[in-house]
Amino acid sequence: MITNFYAQSIQIYRGDSNGEVAPVRIIQGPKTQLLNPDKVMIDHVNDEIYVPQGSRVLVFEGKAQGDVAPKRVLGPIRGLGASILDIDAVHNLLVIGGGAGAGGAGGGGGGARFQVFDRTASGNVKPKWVIQGPKTQLQRLQGPLAVQPTRGLIIAGVRTVEELGGPDNFVGVWDIFAGGDTPPLYRIGGPHITLEQVRGVTLNAKHKELIVSDKRINGVLTYYFPEIF
Repeated sequence: MITNFYAQSIQIYRGDSNGEVAPVRIIQGPKTQLLNPDKVMIDHVNDEIYVPQGSRVLVFEGKAQGDVAPKRVLGPIRGLGASILDIDAVHNLLVIGGGAGAGGAGGGGGGARFQVFDRTASGNVKPKWVIQGPKTQLQRLQGPLAVQPTRGLIIAGVRTVEELGGPDNFVGVWDIFAGGDTPPLYRIGGPHITLEQVRGVTLNAKHKELIVSDKRINGVLTYYFPEIF
């Protein structure tokens, strides 16, 4: 499942697709409310598709096809800044990463943040709580992020805002229930670490691994990280 920025669509392909093949389904059209989609997330437990759209999050049925309206829309919410997200299906929570520091300038004191909502939240509602502040070390969030639901953890890549003298590029782990200005529980980073420009993370729960993509080294790094599983 991929986003097509210029076609305003979500395209779904078979898992074994190879070469020039057509998608098996396309979500596209004015009813969808898609506007230059950049990221998409699949909730396999509840069979839903989530698309962050700045001040809104569009949620579609997992088998949606064609010009269909979202089953629900979170927002528009001023200051939501939804750029990356993931679902905690165990605790029924939606974690949205964004803000002034997500992919742009802004510091942990007032920029990037995690906002936590009920999974089924819709309309213009306030988050249950927000993780934000200088102790969080959140500067430029780089998605996608990952939620480890059995432990209630948020894992995300952070890029340094150099003019603010922030930390090096790193991958951090935060307690999903610790709202406010709370530091990460774990942090992979530092001057002697290979990470240079983190672009996204995902988890391999079966082998207790954290997988990180890095734009600058043009590579994918795998860490054995049993502490978060």
